[in-house]
Amino acid sequence: MAAIDVLNGKKGRKMNKKQLVSLLEAELVKVAGATPRILMDDDSLLKYGRDWTRFHDPAPFAVILPSSVEEVQAIVRFACEHTIGLVPSGGRTGLSAGAVAMNGEIVVAFDRMNTISDFSAIDRTVVCGPGVITEQLQHFAEEQGLFYPVDFASSGSSQVGGNISTNAGGIKVIRYGMTRDWVAGLKVVTGTGELLELNGGLVKNNTGYDLRQLFIGGEGTLGFVVEATMRLARPPQDLTVLMLGAEDMNGVMSILESFQQKIDLTAFEFFSEQALSKVIAHSGIPRPFETPTPFYALLEFECTSEAVSDTAMELFEHCMEQGWVLDGVMSQTLSQLENLWRCREDISETITRWTPYKNDISVVVSKVPAFLAEIDDVVSREYPDFEIIWFGHIGDGNLHLNILKPDTLNREEFLQQCNRVSKWVFEIVQKYGGSVSAEHGVGLLKKDYLTYTRSEEEIALMRGVKAVFDPKGIMNPGKVFDL
Repeated sequence: MAAIDVLNGKKGRKMNKKQLVSLLEAELVKVAGATPRILMDDDSLLKYGRDWTRFHDPAPFAVILPSSVEEVQAIVRFACEHTIGLVPSGGRTGLSAGAVAMNGEIVVAFDRMNTISDFSAIDRTVVCGPGVITEQLQHFAEEQGLFYPVDFASSGSSQVGGNISTNAGGIKVIRYGMTRDWVAGLKVVTGTGELLELNGGLVKNNTGYDLRQLFIGGEGTLGFVVEATMRLARPPQDLTVLMLGAEDMNGVMSILESFQQKIDLTAFEFFSEQALSKVIAHSGIPRPFETPTPFYALLEFECTSEAVSDTAMELFEHCMEQGWVLDGVMSQTLSQLENLWRCREDISETITRWTPYKNDISVVVSKVPAFLAEIDDVVSREYPDFEIIWFGHIGDGNLHLNILKPDTLNREEFLQQCNRVSKWVFEIVQKYGGSVSAEHGVGLLKKDYLTYTRSEEEIALMRGVKAVFDPKGIMNPGKVFDL
C-alpha cells in the first residue's frame, strides 16, 4: 500500500479525522487506563513526520506516542481495522526517508518507551525499550564496566528501535560488526497486532527459522520493535588514533592491509580533503598536520602496551617509506584523540546546510579503490558544478558519496539531476557486485534502485514475507518496495 488516500470505518462508513481520533483514543484508554498522547498540530506533524532527509514533504494524519507494548498493539489493531498506514518514528536520524510519513499515515513515535531494565552481568545483556537513545545505552554499559560498541555520529539522538530496524553500522563495524550482531532477543508487534517474542536472549538456538533476523533491517515494514535484549562487551582499553594523509585510495588500502596484519583495529575510516576543509571551517578544530593530502585514513586501536605503540610507529614509518603516507599524527592525549575523531564524525553535520544527496554504497573491501575511482570519474565528468564529498567506513567497504546542492539550484531540480547520477552510480555498484545501501536502509530514496542489488526473485520473496506478517500492508507503507 503505497499511499493512504481515504480512511474508512466499519461497513464503509467514512469518518473524518476527529471521529477517527476519538475512536482511537477510546481504544487506547481501554488498554492504558489513561488518555493517550496524540498530537495533530502542524509543528508536531512536521517534526515527527520526517527524518534527516529533506526531499519529501511530510503529511501525516496524526502522531501517537505510546508508552507500553499494549498501546502499540492497540494502535496496530485499530490501523488494521480501518486500513490506515503506520510509520515508525525513532530519533528521526535516518538518511533514506524510511521514517517519512507523506500520505496521511499515523506516525508511531517511540520516545516514551525509553526504559532500560533487566541487566545481567553474567549474560552481558540488557533489555531496552525501542525509544532508548543509543548514547543512553552506551552510558549505561559504561556504568556497568561494559561497552556497547555500535557507534555513529547520531548516537546522541538515534534510538535503539530505529537502529535495529535499519541494522545500523557506524564507525566500529570492522571490529564489532553491525547492530544485528548485538541483538540477543526481540519483542515485535506484527501488522495484525500480534506480539512475537523472538530468541529470548539465547546464544544458541537452532530451532528452525530465526525470525528475529527478518525484523532487524526490516525498516518497520513487517512490524514494530517494542523491546530488545541487547548484548554488551568488554570495553576497549587505551584507545589511540592515527590519522594519515595519502595521495590516493590505493595508498589508503595499502595502509589498511599493512596495519591489519599486525594490529587489531577497532576502526578504519577515510575522508577526502574537501570533507576535512569543510569541517575545519565549520567547527574550528585545528588541522591535524600541516600537509594537505587528497585523502585521509583514520585508524583506531587499543594501545595496551609499549610494544603495540612501537609496532604502530614502525608501520607508520613503513607506510611513509613506501610513499603511501605523506604525513600523519598519532594521538597522545584524550583531547587530541577526540579532535582527530571530530575530523571524521563532524562531516555529516557540517554538510547538512547544502542539502546533500547521499549515496550509501558498498563493495568488498579489495574492490574499493577501482570502485571509487570509477564513480568519481562519472560524477565529476557529468556534473562538474556539483561538489562531491567522500567519506566512509572503508575498513568494511562502505563508502558515502555526498553530492552538495548548489545554492543556485532548487530542491526539485537538484533531486532530479541526482536521480540521474544515482542510476549511473548504481550501474557501477551492480558491476562490482555491491550494495546500493550499505547501512542506511532503502526507505523511499533507494527503493527504485533495489533491483541493482536484489534480483526480481528475491524481491518477490520479500513481498511474500511482508504479506505474512502484514497482510493489509499498513506497516510503513511504500518503504523498501511497493506492493
